[in-house]
Amino acid sequence: MSKLDELIQELCPNGVEYKKIGEISTITRGRVMSKDYIQENVGQYPVYSSQTENNGELGCISSYDFDGEYLTWTTDGANAGSIFYRNGKFSVTNVCGLIKVFEDFVSAKFLYYSLSIVAKKYVSSGMGNPKLMSNVMARIAVPVPPLEVQREIVRVLDSFTLLTAELTAELTARKKQYDFYRDKLLTPNIDVERIQLYNIAQFTYGYTEKAQEKGDTRFIRITDIDDNGCLNPSGAKYIQLSDDSKKYLLSKGDLLLARTGATYGKTLYYSSDEPAVYASFLIKISLNNNRILNRYYWHFSKSKLYWNQAEKLVSKGGQQQFNTNAVGKVVVPVPSLDIQQRIVDVLDNFDAICTDLNIGLPAEIEARKKQYEFYRDALLTFAETGSIILTDRQTDRQTDRQTD
Repeated sequence: MSKLDELIQELCPNGVEYKKIGEISTITRGRVMSKDYIQENVGQYPVYSSQTENNGELGCISSYDFDGEYLTWTTDGANAGSIFYRNGKFSVTNVCGLIKVFEDFVSAKFLYYSLSIVAKKYVSSGMGNPKLMSNVMARIAVPVPPLEVQREIVRVLDSFTLLTAELTAELTARKKQYDFYRDKLLTPNIDVERIQLYNIAQFTYGYTEKAQEKGDTRFIRITDIDDNGCLNPSGAKYIQLSDDSKKYLLSKGDLLLARTGATYGKTLYYSSDEPAVYASFLIKISLNNNRILNRYYWHFSKSKLYWNQAEKLVSKGGQQQFNTNAVGKVVVPVPSLDIQQRIVDVLDNFDAICTDLNIGLPAEIEARKKQYEFYRDALLTFAETGSIILTDRQTDRQTDRQTD
């Protein structure tokens, strides 16, 4: 039996009381702070907004409005209901929700973990803009066990968070190493031929169709290309294959280029055998494989040498456009096929170490995240039954050893 099992059986064998957020904390918002204001008052104290990127940090200024333990949340937009734990001196903008616990029988960190589970359930999607306003937040009820139990739950969950952060930092270092070797390997020496892409490739614009939730063929759009140039497994859309759309079917190993918007220039290497059609904001790049390998070009499309050119060639007026006239002017270093393959082998190995969820650090991080979510959900929902009996006792024993 773990320490937490013992505490729960001793202190709350019949479950615990629920409290509404408005009963145990004050709920406010910050003040209006523009980006110009932040730039004019640069300092050391973070300003948090409703965004989730960069931990919600909008910038840093020379003063602060709050000092201590608080929670903030994203009030509206696609990430409405996202919860953050803050501890220290900081400020928040008027579009960021702020929670300050005033009861001494509630741990702010425990409340953070609790709201991380339940807050999203209270997000309203009315009028197409998801929202979680202060009055709704005040009505959310969370279990409040004795402080000893809260602290032990926080200790266990913090240990998972710390381990994941350490693994993520190590993975970030690996990715930098991959970037370094990729750029070094793809920097041509004087003997390597440099060829403009339009001399070794043909370009085909994609198919225009409305994406559907169901269909017999996946419909790949710009948003389906992730930051690593791979196919995003989530959010898939489909179409019904027709005689017209068959012309745009992909084969394994095909290359697709995002030609417009903020994601212009990203290149997808299609690694699946599943039938798929590509949308009209994508360009299929058909290379002369007697001169250049698809996989080699894909690695090149992630290099500094490629992006330095893309940023100069893209049209900057209004919506950014990276059409065939622009991409055809990209100059590619083209060594022999044998050397290309050797470069691909090296870079594929680095890429797998950095991104493959089945091996190495990505697999370890993914496993820890799932383990954390399992324990978080189990630990924070025990109040319904008064019990915290977990199904995976072997994992429980492993966690006890890691967190003792």
